[in-house]
Amino acid sequence: MEPVTTEKLMHDMRLVVTDAEDLVKATAGQTGERIEKVRAKAEESLRAARNRLQIAGKTVQEGTREAVQSVNEQVHQNPWTAVGIAAGVGLVIGILLSRR
Repeated sequence: MEPVTTEKLMHDMRLVVTDAEDLVKATAGQTGERIEKVRAKAEESLRAARNRLQIAGKTVQEGTREAVQSVNEQVHQNPWTAVGIAAGVGLVIGILLSRR
């Protein structure tokens, strides 16, 4: 089972919203009081889900942007440390790849 990431979760939520929108459109021609109530409730749920997805997407973007800025600042403040870490990571990856 693959790990759940924020991107995967967002993708899955978008698919659910799209499928629900398609379902609402497919039942547009059907009439009846019960169908109308269900459609109205589904449309409201879709609006709310779409809004939450937009907010979550913006939050993820802002968090990513802040993390990138933080790393950038750390590298500029400590360039030799960053070079050493990068060299160490490269060495470890090289060793791991050479064992195969």
